[in-house]
Amino acid sequence: MPDDETRLIQAAQQGDDEACAVLYNCHYEAVYRYCYYRVHDVNLAQDLAAEVFARMVDKLDTFKVRGRPLLAWLYTIARNLVADMYRQDRRATHLPLEEACDLSSDGEEELSRHVARKIEADCLAVALKHLTEEQRQVILFKFIEDLNNAQVARLLGRSEGAIKALQHRALLALRRAMEKERCYEAGY
Repeated sequence: MPDDETRLIQAAQQGDDEACAVLYNCHYEAVYRYCYYRVHDVNLAQDLAAEVFARMVDKLDTFKVRGRPLLAWLYTIARNLVADMYRQDRRATHLPLEEACDLSSDGEEELSRHVARKIEADCLAVALKHLTEEQRQVILFKFIEDLNNAQVARLLGRSEGAIKALQHRALLALRRAMEKERCYEAGY
């Protein structure tokens, strides 16, 4: 963990609101993306990310700096919130397609692109459900967050070799899941 983050955490633990704001600004996008790729709903992902930071502020005094980045703790909070949400069987609501699209002068072409992206995202979301939690995390961290193996290893508390092996198994499982869901075509 960088010394700057350690100092920010310590300041935030002592009640420094500005330090909390800096931590929020540094990590919000990553937490939001993590939530979004788990629930595929913008509003729900924003709500979950906000709850992650509310819990961070509430429990920051219990956080111990042990060499792992704060983001690892925030991802754990996010993972638990998403799991709780699914356990409670709350269904996300979606906007009708017409409202979700910006039908400008290229309305039909824009709608077509939007539908194609939505189909791809839905396929990925369904396929990701077939993976283990660790496999999902590695896929999200490596390909959505664009982290390298060393960064992912630090976040998950594993070795780089273990992350490489986990990534390999995750990609194979993801491909099998996409084929099972009939949304994978060779050549892409």
